[in-house]
Amino acid sequence: MTTPPPDPQRAWAYRPAAPLFGTADGPLTGLTFSIKDLYGVPGWPLTASTRAPVPDPGESVLVRRLLELGATALGKTHLHEIALGITGMNGYGGTTHPFDLERVPGGSSSGAAVSVALGQVDFALGTDTGGSIRVPAAWCGVVGYKPTGEHPHWSTTGVLPLSTTCDHAGPLARDMRMVVRVQEALTGQKVAPQDWAGIRVGRWLPGGWVDDTVREATELYAGRLEELGATVENVSFPEVLDAYSPIVLSEAARVHAGALAQAEPGFLPFTLASLRQGQALTPEEVEAAHGRRAVYRAQLDDLLSRCDVLLAPAVPTPPPLFGQDEVAVGEGRLPLRRAVLRLTAPFSLLGVPTVALPSSAPFVGVQLVGRRDEDDRLLGLALAVEGPGR
Repeated sequence: MTTPPPDPQRAWAYRPAAPLFGTADGPLTGLTFSIKDLYGVPGWPLTASTRAPVPDPGESVLVRRLLELGATALGKTHLHEIALGITGMNGYGGTTHPFDLERVPGGSSSGAAVSVALGQVDFALGTDTGGSIRVPAAWCGVVGYKPTGEHPHWSTTGVLPLSTTCDHAGPLARDMRMVVRVQEALTGQKVAPQDWAGIRVGRWLPGGWVDDTVREATELYAGRLEELGATVENVSFPEVLDAYSPIVLSEAARVHAGALAQAEPGFLPFTLASLRQGQALTPEEVEAAHGRRAVYRAQLDDLLSRCDVLLAPAVPTPPPLFGQDEVAVGEGRLPLRRAVLRLTAPFSLLGVPTVALPSSAPFVGVQLVGRRDEDDRLLGLALAVEGPGR
């Protein structure tokens, strides 16, 4: 029996004796990928990185399609427990940063980001409900792409949901070229680099929401876009957690109602408390949150009618220490969850395509945000920023 390679970061949830080989003559033949342990894969276990029982979502349409396109699946990666968090904590010890075991990799697609950052796979499948692809991409120094909501080629069918309103499937990779290669294979459409000349960039950089490292990195990135011919102006957008949190927690509680009915469900204390909070929400409170979401969506649509793309920080600080609950930003010390999610949740709550890209500062990423259904244009702009080599 072959001994699996070391995994000090606890990134891998399941590594089979033999991989699932893709077809021999597809556009992705020769590439390997990891699968976040929310995706249903026949014959492979699904734990969602929790000790609690979870529903069976059936077979993932996306995994099956990637195998048909030639990619080979090496195994499943750990996540923040049931995807309800942004650090990587879970029922199996928690995943740590790929290059500093004392720090978090980000979540919830923590193992996905680690497997890519360490070069163990060519790309990884993650999910993003409030930043779960973009946050670990930023903190691990890789690229993450959250497609437009309900993207026809990035199916969430056969993926254990957290929030059907906000869930997205998407990839992480070491560079944009790999993300684009997967996108082109799935859609059958070429993604060409886009000219930044004349592109109107809205820089969303709330001063008190980030630390100096992130602020400077975002400003330098804006300068880089100006050098490529873009015009950059500051824009504002509100915090959306008053809509995001009730929607996600109420929907997550419904997904995990079976486990919550047990005397000892098996979740970590914070996860259990969050799910109980979701259970306690009234239909009126959830309906009001959806009403606020509609208002925010109209505001974002208006903003993106005046800008071609938004530039924003992907994280508020460099990666915090494992177990750290607060971070220091411009306005003071804040709970880590709020500090992170208010930067990333708007774009999953409102379903617009977003990419997280490395910046000039180590393990601090930025986001480029495009208009709904203009994924290929956004990817082409990101490809042009990256250039021919990275």
